[in-house]
Amino acid sequence: MTAIAVAPATRLPMRYVTTVEAEAGKGLVGDRYHGTRHRHVTVQSQADLDAAGAEAGAPIEPSGTRRNVTISHGEVPTTPGARLTIGDVELEVVRRMPPCRILDDTVGHDARVALARRGGAVFRVLAGGTIAVGDEVTLPDRAGR
Repeated sequence: MTAIAVAPATRLPMRYVTTVEAEAGKGLVGDRYHGTRHRHVTVQSQADLDAAGAEAGAPIEPSGTRRNVTISHGEVPTTPGARLTIGDVELEVVRRMPPCRILDDTVGHDARVALARRGGAVFRVLAGGTIAVGDEVTLPDRAGR
C-alpha cells in the first residue's frame, strides 16, 4: 500500500498519514466518515491513478481523489461483498465509487472524466486494527473470494 489520507470533515483537504486506526463497524478514526453506517473506507489503485493521469495529461495525486487508501498493485475489487485485507484489517466492498465532484476544483475536469471507470470502491470495516503505509494488501482471487 502506498498512501493513506484522511479529512476531518467534508470539503476539508485530505492529509496524508503513515498509520490510521480502522474500527470494525465504524471506519477510520479521524476521518469524516468515521461512524457512518456503510462508508467506512475508500480504496483506489495507484495503477488506475497513473492510467487516468496519462489520459488526462497530468499526474493525479492520491489525496486529490479524496480516497483514503491507495494500493500499489492490483485491481480494487468493486463487486459488493468482495473482501480485501490490508495487514490485519479486513474490508468488504459496499459499492463502486465514482469520482468526487471536488476533483473538478482540485485536479480538473479531465481527471474526473479519466477516473470515471477507475474511481475505486467504498468498503466497510469487518475486522479492525492499524493500517500502515507499506502493509501487505491481499486482493480477492478471480472468483471474488
